[in-house]
Amino acid sequence: MILIDFNGIAIGNVVVQRLAADENLIRHMILNSIRMYRQKFHKEFGEVVIVADGAGNWRKEAYPQYKANRKKSRDESSIDWENVFRIINMVRDEIRDNFPYKVMHQYGCEADDVIAQIALETQEFGKHEPVMIVSADKDFIQLQKYDNIKQFSPMTKKYVKHDNPRLYMMEHIFRGDGGDGVPNVLSDDNVFVEGRRQSPVTKKKIDSWIQSEDLKEAMGQDIYRNFLRNKKMIDLTETPQNIKSEIINNYENQDPWKNKSKVFPYLIEKRCKLLLENVQEFING
Repeated sequence: MILIDFNGIAIGNVVVQRLAADENLIRHMILNSIRMYRQKFHKEFGEVVIVADGAGNWRKEAYPQYKANRKKSRDESSIDWENVFRIINMVRDEIRDNFPYKVMHQYGCEADDVIAQIALETQEFGKHEPVMIVSADKDFIQLQKYDNIKQFSPMTKKYVKHDNPRLYMMEHIFRGDGGDGVPNVLSDDNVFVEGRRQSPVTKKKIDSWIQSEDLKEAMGQDIYRNFLRNKKMIDLTETPQNIKSEIINNYENQDPWKNKSKVFPYLIEKRCKLLLENVQEFING
């Protein structure tokens, strides 16, 4: 399967191409990207699955500071993000209704959770179906510990690879993720929202933690508490079990192939002239 990080490619197109909040232009860029990645990976990895962010977020409930500065950054941007997200969500629903692809957006979780859970499901019962994750998000590197899971970045147009995905995830947890508002393990919960500097985490310190036989003892209670905070935010196996079950149930109960005949009329209706020339690339095996 080809798991496409829908919000990732949509927002990436808007930012990189400096697109205005133009419905037709954004629609074309999104659909053309999907066509291109399907054409590139279909033969080896199978069919496309569109995965978008859902409303609500279990991480923010567990850690209110999660991505707390994102809204401020977008409010200060020259891009009309409210309108952009309206268009992105509209196109997502159009794909669900008119294309033969499963479209996933689950209440309470991000696309990361859905992509990870569907990919991890391929480890069950010896399935090991080839999986291509189309996303620039480095959080997915941790899934590369499984040989059947690969990743391609739409931003760099290159495969995302790491020699030691398990070590990468541990270092990521120790260092945190500033872009998501997750501090390093030496810093308290509010360091970003209060605009303070983090306490530095050195490579020497990380090496000592990794080599320790008892991480809790090596870190001490307060730092270990921050480690667990970060692990919950970063480790994609930490998604709550009820959400995992809902994801798999939703995925297994979708039957989008009935939409195959709708693609051509849809592209005509939306006046996607250039995409009509390659309409078979959306549906052919």
